[in-house]
Amino acid sequence: MFGLFNKNPTKKLRKQYDGLLERAMHAQRNGDIKTYSMLTAESEDVWKKIEAIEKGN
Repeated sequence: MFGLFNKNPTKKLRKQYDGLLERAMHAQRNGDIKTYSMLTAESEDVWKKIEAIEKGN
């Protein structure tokens, strides 16, 4: 009944992950491969955090 008020701990991380992937895509399309690589690596770190949280539940 009160599960309605529980926050999803990964919601903020997923939004950050999606934003990083979108920025990486735009960097790649603009030919900025260095920024693309950095953003992709950062998004992978965020994804690992999401997986760790979900496995803990």
